[in-house]
Amino acid sequence: MSARGLIVSAPRSSSGKTLVTLGLLGALRRKGIAVRAAKSGPDYIDPAFHAAATGAKGVNLDSWAMPPALIDALIADTTQSAQVLVIEGAMGLFDGVPGTPGRSGAASDLAARLRLPVLLVLDVSGQSQSAAAVAVGFASYMTEVHVGGVVLNKLGSDRHRGLIADALKPLRIPVLGAIPRDETLVLPERHLGLVQASEHPDLAARLERFAEVAARHLDLDAILSMAAPLDRLGATVHATLKPPGQRIALASDEAFSFVYAHVLDGWRQAGAEIVPFSPLRDEAPADDCDVCWLPGGYPELHGGKLTAARHFLSALSKFAQSHPVHGECGGYMVLGEAIEDAQGIRHAMAGLLGHATSFAKRRLHLGYRQARLLAENPLGAIGQIVRGHEFHHASIVAKGNDEPFVEVTDAQGRPVTETGSRRGHVSGTFFHAIAREG
Repeated sequence: MSARGLIVSAPRSSSGKTLVTLGLLGALRRKGIAVRAAKSGPDYIDPAFHAAATGAKGVNLDSWAMPPALIDALIADTTQSAQVLVIEGAMGLFDGVPGTPGRSGAASDLAARLRLPVLLVLDVSGQSQSAAAVAVGFASYMTEVHVGGVVLNKLGSDRHRGLIADALKPLRIPVLGAIPRDETLVLPERHLGLVQASEHPDLAARLERFAEVAARHLDLDAILSMAAPLDRLGATVHATLKPPGQRIALASDEAFSFVYAHVLDGWRQAGAEIVPFSPLRDEAPADDCDVCWLPGGYPELHGGKLTAARHFLSALSKFAQSHPVHGECGGYMVLGEAIEDAQGIRHAMAGLLGHATSFAKRRLHLGYRQARLLAENPLGAIGQIVRGHEFHHASIVAKGNDEPFVEVTDAQGRPVTETGSRRGHVSGTFFHAIAREG
């Protein structure tokens, strides 16, 4: 099946991209269109909402962390049985990092290289004709990026729409939707973004409402006509990271959910088997697994429950005596001595590494990361370069005496103090791996 694609983006965060994306996905699915979704940039949470809206797996596409061939392969795999691919951008359309052209991490990189039109979502609260100036600025900022139309969000009235539409008409930027102001058209958030899709008991009803809003207020036919063909792509998904073992015990529950679909797919494609277990339910990694992987998530919200999971903690310690155990971000925190939650309560953790972390005084750590591995470990061979990102609010309050795990720089090549830790078979880092350098 030959698919077409478009990008939903905006001038900034909190403009309504997710509302428009989820509504558009649901409305197209209602029409019987095979639609798939992707998220531009490093984001674990939005793809789960995309999956719920489409009934199919979501995927991330990151122009900084992923080589172009991997992006093409992921799109080809995602659209094998699809008619339309909707890519939701992160932050603003052109927001990325300085460096190699086309590898900034911005949604505009994908728009330019794949020649996909942008559906620009404008939060027009507090402005009228000025919205046209914003739109024309974005439409003319980069000649390789085509803004195919705009959606006006948080519209005050029909008159409000008329003022903006009249200002846009001579600029030849079509208005392809206008969504009235409605404070209930939101999804709740917490410190790392939206509350996870799996935590919404009313998720189906919320998505249905978003689909109804999109069907009523977006010009679906015009948006479909705007989408461009995706016809220059590879056919198979490349293994992005070497599988850390043949059988991988993967922590998977509300506290451990931040793992990229393309990483798991790459492991499976390379022949590995993934065996999930739930630390929050006091489950242990299976004895017949070769390695245990603790992904990121929200362990800081479940400190007491994890401390009480004695079977999990003792079995993890026993497993680590003879098998590799690796933790990313939240998983790394659980491998340490303790986590102090936002209320200042200390919760004992696995103690397999010597550090301790705290949320009592939160500090944002955010940005792309390039890591050189300092030892053979579940992420790869010594000296290998892996790209990814760091995004958390925890502070290390005790460093311990473990060996450093990685040598890390940011997107501009500047050293980052976060080096992770390793001791025996155990390793961990706040760094989330996305792909090998390429």
